[in-house]
Amino acid sequence: MSSYDASGGNEDRVTLRPGETVQLADIAGAGDINHIWMTVAPAGPTDPNTPDNDFLRKLVLRAYWDGSDKPSILVPLGDFFGVGHAKTTNFASLPLQMSPQDGKAFNSFFHMPFADGARFELTSECEELVLWFYFYIDYEAFDELEDGIGRFHASWHRENPTDGIEQGELTNGEYLFGGDNTTGDGNYTILETTGRGHYVGCTFNVTNLRHTEAWNWYGEGDDMIFVDGESWPPNIHGTGTEDYFNTAWCPSEPFHGPYHGITMPGGPNWSGQISMYRFHIEDPVTFNESVRVTIEHGHNNQRCDDISSVAYWYLDRIDETLTLPPVEQRMPRLG
Repeated sequence: MSSYDASGGNEDRVTLRPGETVQLADIAGAGDINHIWMTVAPAGPTDPNTPDNDFLRKLVLRAYWDGSDKPSILVPLGDFFGVGHAKTTNFASLPLQMSPQDGKAFNSFFHMPFADGARFELTSECEELVLWFYFYIDYEAFDELEDGIGRFHASWHRENPTDGIEQGELTNGEYLFGGDNTTGDGNYTILETTGRGHYVGCTFNVTNLRHTEAWNWYGEGDDMIFVDGESWPPNIHGTGTEDYFNTAWCPSEPFHGPYHGITMPGGPNWSGQISMYRFHIEDPVTFNESVRVTIEHGHNNQRCDDISSVAYWYLDRIDETLTLPPVEQRMPRLG
């Protein structure tokens, strides 16, 4: 299924106008989405001052399984494919990739099974920009889907800014490394859901809002994943932001591997915009009743930064609680 020109011409695209929702696919029966490719560009020359330059945050991708009217994918388009801040860059992970030119070709290899229909739609919340949108949605059709297979979900979240503390009279070291977190209260939440399933990873974006010439590392936040109602400390309790994302020692260079990477490392002294990913493909976090995936924003939740994320997970039901903030609350900022 694709946006090919049914007339046989070369207009192989959907034209998406401001405020418009287009249906990309409506598949009957049982099956499994196994690959998605998409790309989008303005339909003509653009004004550099247009309010729609961040259109990758203004385009909303939704997917529905089994006839539900509640989306199981509800994410800004660019963020879904692995990079935040309405940016693109070349990278390759196992489930998600942005490919040349300049990361503008988006690929997903997440499997998305369904028992009774799958529907995809895209909404433009742009003010004035007309966009050309191209896509493939590839799938296998089944006679039926066996019981017990989870449904794929993806959801976007943001705290802008996180609820930290003022540095005040604290030294730089005290501000970045001091205090004790013995509850997990106030952690940034990547995912919170109920049911039986497995968490398969996230993309994670930071805009460093602390403007200082002092050492300004945004990390030191321990990951804490609470499974089936665990109290603190959970069995999955990590050692720092870069450690959860499988890097080390305050990285400031890009890297992309099958399961983890830094697509945007930020500027000097970790300034500006950072984006990274961690996928639990070989090491899924399974749960029987609930899961709450969290991470500190700076050690002891002391930093005030702009953080957003996309969580990816499978669930034994349709999670009908997914929400997305209005477009004005999704716009990136430079810091």
